[in-house]
Order: sequence, then structure tokens, then C-alpha cells
Amino acid sequence: MAEGGSQGSLVSGVAGRYATALFELAEEANAIDAVSADLDSFSAMLAESEDLRRLVGSPAFSAEEQTAAINAVLAAAKISGIAANFIGFVASKRRLFALPGMIAGYKALVAQAKGIVSAQVTLAEVPAPKRVDEIRAALAAVAGKDVDVAIKIDPSLIGGLVVKMGSRMVDASLKTKLNSIRLAMKEVG
Repeated sequence: MAEGGSQGSLVSGVAGRYATALFELAEEANAIDAVSADLDSFSAMLAESEDLRRLVGSPAFSAEEQTAAINAVLAAAKISGIAANFIGFVASKRRLFALPGMIAGYKALVAQAKGIVSAQVTLAEVPAPKRVDEIRAALAAVAGKDVDVAIKIDPSLIGGLVVKMGSRMVDASLKTKLNSIRLAMKEVG
């Protein structure tokens, strides 16, 4: 992959540089999917654990404390290889605060390399797996490529959905429709 170019606009800053380095390392080792799976596992643990988020985000811990704690977490989670070495390295360099951005950057580079488009779909309630498959198929038809769908739940939408894919956004939520009706009623009255 070329430096800069489309990759440069995809990920940037400290997180982008680390993500690019990790991607290139994983690509050389033919371990892109294994690293992705390990990073997904770590991201899930980060989402579930307030203590882990505090460790990652707090500058109060020394590099040694962060590295020791992170290595213990990685061992307990059975995360090893390139992903574990990378996360440990990031901890030793006191860059854990940027790790979520690094993971997001890596995922974006993987998606780009595989020709996968990312889409965020916001719904009012958790959808059935069949519904997610239907949404993915519809978005794939529009994009002409495979689509990685991230589901977000926002009960304030009431119903419908909001889709963000690349630079496009479609808001078909009941909340937006009701607000439009309310605005139209104010203009009439």
C-alpha cells in the first residue's frame, strides 16, 4: 500500500500511524483476521469494564503499571501474538489512551483492503438476526460491495432507522418524521 493516498485520508494522527503499522505487520504475517479477532475481543472487554477503561484512559498510572496490568488482562483473555504484543507496546509507550482510535483505524484499513464498506445503523430496539441480515443485504445492494454493519441502539428514535454509510446518511426514524410534522404544523398555524 502506498503511503499517504487514500490510506492517509482513512486514518490519521497518532492513532492512525500506530494502526497503519499494526496493519502492515499483520499483513506481512498473514494474520489480518487473527489480529482483528483479538482486537474485537479486547474492544468488547473495554466496553464491559469500567476498571479497564480507567486503566486505558488514566495518565495516573505509570507505563510499568499499565504494561503489567494490560499483560495480565491479555493473558486472562487468551489474547496473544501480534495483537497482544501491539497492545503491550502501546502500553509501554504510554499511548493506551489512543488505543480505541488505533483499533478503529486498524478496522478501517482492514475494511478498505478487503473492499468492505462500513455502515452504522441506529435502531430504536435490538433487531432480530434476520432483520440485520436484511439490512446488510439492502445496503450491499446499494453499495455494490460487502457491508460491515455496526448496530447502535437509541430508544429515542421511537421506530425506523438511521443509516450512515460513508458520506451518506438516511434518517428514516419516526422521531425525525414526527419532528417534521410538528414543524410543518407550526408553519401552517
